[in-house]
Amino acid sequence: MADLHTTNLCVEIITTHFGPLASKIALTLLSHGRLTLPQLVRFTALRPRQVRHILLVLIQQNIVWHANSETDGSGEEVLEFNADECLMRLRFGAFVYQAEELFGVAGGEIVQLVLDHGKLTPPRILQRLNAAATSTSFLPSEGKTPVVYSQALQKLVSLRYLKPSTISSHVSPRDKRIQYEAEEKAKISGFPTSKQLREAKETVNVRLKTEEEETEKIGLKRKAKSHLPSTKKRKATSTREEDDMVVDETVYFRVNFDKFNIHTRNALIEKAVQDRYNPGAALVVHAILKITEESQSSVAESRSDSLSVSNIILHLSSKEDEETLTSGLIQSSSRTMSSGSCIKEYLGILSSADNPTPAGRAGAFLEFSSKGGGSGKVQILFAVVARRLRRQVLEGVARERHGAEGVRVVRLLMDTGKLDEKQISKNVMMPLKDVRPLLSALSASSLVSIVEVPKSADRNPTRIFYLWQVDLTKAFSYILNVLYKTLYNISARRQAEREDPMLIAVLDKRERSDVSVDVEGLLSQHEKEVLKAWEEKEQKLGILETRVEESVFIIKDLGRTVGSLEED
Repeated sequence: MADLHTTNLCVEIITTHFGPLASKIALTLLSHGRLTLPQLVRFTALRPRQVRHILLVLIQQNIVWHANSETDGSGEEVLEFNADECLMRLRFGAFVYQAEELFGVAGGEIVQLVLDHGKLTPPRILQRLNAAATSTSFLPSEGKTPVVYSQALQKLVSLRYLKPSTISSHVSPRDKRIQYEAEEKAKISGFPTSKQLREAKETVNVRLKTEEEETEKIGLKRKAKSHLPSTKKRKATSTREEDDMVVDETVYFRVNFDKFNIHTRNALIEKAVQDRYNPGAALVVHAILKITEESQSSVAESRSDSLSVSNIILHLSSKEDEETLTSGLIQSSSRTMSSGSCIKEYLGILSSADNPTPAGRAGAFLEFSSKGGGSGKVQILFAVVARRLRRQVLEGVARERHGAEGVRVVRLLMDTGKLDEKQISKNVMMPLKDVRPLLSALSASSLVSIVEVPKSADRNPTRIFYLWQVDLTKAFSYILNVLYKTLYNISARRQAEREDPMLIAVLDKRERSDVSVDVEGLLSQHEKEVLKAWEEKEQKLGILETRVEESVFIIKDLGRTVGSLEED
């Protein structure tokens, strides 16, 4: 079951996208957890026919998991709400925009169509897009021919921006993990040891990873081989296996959110580099991320693939790139440095080569890989940068709520660990009478936590050390709930603004066929002012929602990157 703010936001999203009846079912599943169909009908007080139809839509949209319950032996189907999938709908506009930037208008239309329907087969995708292209005009417009759509679909599937939707994808990953762990524990005879349990979990992780890799291969199949080509032609075609693969028309495809989130992460890294250094350093990082983009499969990766310096120099060989690189460095001699020398300088700066201390490594964006026998290969440190971005969000919340003094306390505890009140007062150079209420306020915001260290086994309060620390899991969980609450308030504010009777009348008038031809001439001055005021409010709310969603991405999605580093 989800917490209050996550529940409110999910219900608001479902209400906006699917209506009040679907939101009633979503609220019931979020409040009660997994339920059977009769239980869901009883709790929602809706007709069974309505509940079935709504569940079909939500399952089609990947918002509801369904599986057979084997805990009580009845095998009855149970339903569970997928909150992460629902919250991801806030980024649908960004996904379509990214698809247009990467694959053109045709790619954006394909992604938008799949997002609208949840999952579709390739024939249905092409049929709908071709029908829409021919219905809008007598002649197919440029970039919207059936061949262009087929090529864009082939690229989206081969690059894993669209992934297959199988039967197992409708089952909660937690259920699969529990089932596999039970199967592995059943193989152990007697009482299992900690080593055997650890090995069982590792086996389950390998099994789940293997299933994901096998699922990705389902969407593509080889072309039917012709019997006419000779041996030389067969050898030539064998060197290009990707050209021999076509999209399987029987497979349902859905959008791979993780692949699109990679571009959001890379953009945040480039922005962080530019804010800290200059556009030249950001250009070098952009080149590394662009070259290794195809090999990046998940946001949970802790680092990029190794890349040689010569490949980076080759990628940044244009005249504009050379000007950007040279303008960002102060040159001691009168002779202009070459682009290769500038790139090596930037790589040294980004890897903190001049500061080989723990603090320097914690502030690095990349490092020189030891693989390849010291051939000068570099890797982007996704996990290190993600940890630094998450810390910036935490410090920003502390500064906004508790001022500069709160940031000083949070930074001290994050750098040094657990301290008592007197030590905090001494290090932040504040009197003890001011530190105590500040720590209480920070504790109320879950930014700092108290730890009890007893001197004796009886845990007498007079013989206990009370130390303060920053519990990152608790702090980020609190911040994430606050951000979800903010997103809900933004959506509620937008909906309340739209319910203004004057605005509704103006919007309805603008949608009329006779007015839409000449909006400026057929609307009165007052109606134009109402429309302009609404557009300004909507723009401000959209910008605010984008900024909050960026913070959610840093805390939640990049938290997987930090978690993968800690596991390693």
